[in-house]
Amino acid sequence: MKNRDIISIRDLEKKDIETILEEAKKMEDILIKKQDYKILTDKIIALMFFEPSTRTRLSFEFAAKRLGANVLNVHESKILSTAKGESFVDTIKTVENYCDCIVIRHPKDGAARLAAEVSTVPVINAGDGCNQHPTQTLLDLYTILREKGTLRLNIGILGDLKYARTARSLIYALSKFNSRIYLIFPNELSPHREIVEYLEENNVNFTLSNNLEEVIEELDVLYVTRIQKERFPDIEEYERVRGSYRVTSKILRKAKDNLIILHPLPRVDEIEHEIDKTKHAKYFKQVFYGLPIRMAIFKLILT
Repeated sequence: MKNRDIISIRDLEKKDIETILEEAKKMEDILIKKQDYKILTDKIIALMFFEPSTRTRLSFEFAAKRLGANVLNVHESKILSTAKGESFVDTIKTVENYCDCIVIRHPKDGAARLAAEVSTVPVINAGDGCNQHPTQTLLDLYTILREKGTLRLNIGILGDLKYARTARSLIYALSKFNSRIYLIFPNELSPHREIVEYLEENNVNFTLSNNLEEVIEELDVLYVTRIQKERFPDIEEYERVRGSYRVTSKILRKAKDNLIILHPLPRVDEIEHEIDKTKHAKYFKQVFYGLPIRMAIFKLILT
């Protein structure tokens, strides 16, 4: 995987994903043992974030520094020459001269793919619009694997399946691992037809549902996404669906005893805070698992 771009989970074969997950376990062991592992001391990684981020940006920065790399941070587009009218392509062609790898988050679908097409250094997509978030999906898979031991499970994906890039990427990834996928959503936030057609064409075992309570008993994993308010073209559309689903302690009474609940975060009101105290809640452990995954990606691409 040396010098490879990571733009979409669909670009990765099953064996590529397995390689990253295996490498992440090695990185996790290094983290737990607090071993010195400065293998990227000659590398500079540019973090270009054109929209807000907490966990993704910080974990990429942590991963880079833990491996000994230097980091160039760009958090706000207003400090770049794009504010003066410079094109996105010209900005990428400039930044590539200062680094060995670019990690980019952008509000426009396809921005990461465009960056990869024009860049001479590897580009990692940290989220582009409603499109893809491949490294989030890799850490989601790693979380499930570490907590459940397998990916061949009944996995429910609840929430905004129309605009949530994390859900889109995860659906495509799970289709490679013989998971049974339950897509659970309000009617107004249904997945795009292309996703359903992909699942049908690839003979993936999946179920569509508008009611979590109807399927909760069957799930081994429940992956919850917030309603992506910032993606809605019309605020009135958002207001119509706001608060239309919520995971509560009452609903979980019907769940399997060993159900785990994941969430890419940030959370708004779609998971009751009381659930944080239960053994089902694994979303903060999920945050930790982002560190070994992103360390693994940097090692595989840059060494």
